[in-house]
Amino acid sequence: MTFRDSPLFHFVAALPAVAVFAAAGPAMAAANVSAAQAEAKEIAKSMGNCTPAKVEVLRYTVGREGSTTFKVGCTEDKDAFVVVLCRARICTLLR
Repeated sequence: MTFRDSPLFHFVAALPAVAVFAAAGPAMAAANVSAAQAEAKEIAKSMGNCTPAKVEVLRYTVGREGSTTFKVGCTEDKDAFVVVLCRARICTLLR
């Protein structure tokens, strides 16, 4: 058996591919949050009677059924805000 036939060689050869997928994970998660922000603003405007200003992420969970909870500030009043929950870009108004 040569080194090229050993399982260790195949493991070492696969490490760069694993590193690429691991590095892409946070970037892909950030892209999902960014896409959901637009949906959250739309829900705040249409269902919450709120003209969206600042959007904050209150909670972000990853996984099979990941979700993001946003706090969307309103321009009508300095202290006014709505809370929007998004799962896979489907958002609902919580408060």
